[in-house]
Amino acid sequence: MLNEPMIAVVGSANLDRLVVTDRLPRPGETLTAREYWEGVGGKGTNQAMTVATLGASVAFVGCVGDDAAGDLVRQRLAGRGVDVSGMIVVGGTPTGTALITVDGQGENVIVVSPGANAALDPVCIDRQSGVIGAAALTLMQCEVGMPALERAAELAGGLLVVNPAPACPLPEALARRVDILVPNRTELALLAGTPVPRRLDDVTGAVGRLGLAATVVVTLGAQGALVVEPDGQATHVPALPVQAMDTTGAGDCFCGALATALVARPGETVIEAARWAVVAAALSTRGRGAQGALPVSAEVSDAMAGLREVPVGTGG
Repeated sequence: MLNEPMIAVVGSANLDRLVVTDRLPRPGETLTAREYWEGVGGKGTNQAMTVATLGASVAFVGCVGDDAAGDLVRQRLAGRGVDVSGMIVVGGTPTGTALITVDGQGENVIVVSPGANAALDPVCIDRQSGVIGAAALTLMQCEVGMPALERAAELAGGLLVVNPAPACPLPEALARRVDILVPNRTELALLAGTPVPRRLDDVTGAVGRLGLAATVVVTLGAQGALVVEPDGQATHVPALPVQAMDTTGAGDCFCGALATALVARPGETVIEAARWAVVAAALSTRGRGAQGALPVSAEVSDAMAGLREVPVGTGG
């Protein structure tokens, strides 16, 4: 992979602790789980693992604690082929932890304790300036501090793809540098200052309120994704119908697959890359946890037959 275009993922690394229940608990209610699972997660590591599983070259920049969880994160990433030389071990700090509850329909609620992720700062980013500057694409999320993300954006030598998750406002200087923004509906609503949009035309309208020169790819869960180009042209990419076991990390898989398609599939438009990413994300919901069913490239290509993108007009 020495001469292949490389993707740099700047973001979070967590230990996921997941329980499965028939339904999500109500406030004040205690439920008995029917399954417990532990694994590696965090939006950054999920996206990096997706890229590696799909066969592209990827380096991860982030922080873990000096604990067993941090060792596990680094081992799992390296074992999948992710370059972990840019991972920083923070002494005296636990690795980030995500507490996840999944119901019988595969929907989830997640609470995250940042741990060592909070230590990622501009100084850490500067130590990895060579990796970020050489990357064909830099992919980042908002589970780490904004100053670190702003510095990474300044150093990025290729395409800059930002997944504003968890929902967070973007500083103007960072927003100006973004080439592709990948929010879900909730994150889009926060950025645009609108109610959460439901109809596709409303999603397009909310994107227009952002005033960005970037292409915006809005993930829509079971509806697929909406690609809104800088000129306002919107294209709906429908989802691949699957029986979801667990949707945890599907959005992260989408981001990693989108980045992979843009870098490793020369000539792909953003719409074509989104179509590939929608299929990858759907396939990722067939197993437990954010990384339990990440697809390989051949699986995605085989499953794409029959999907087509649909231009969105008024009344869509």
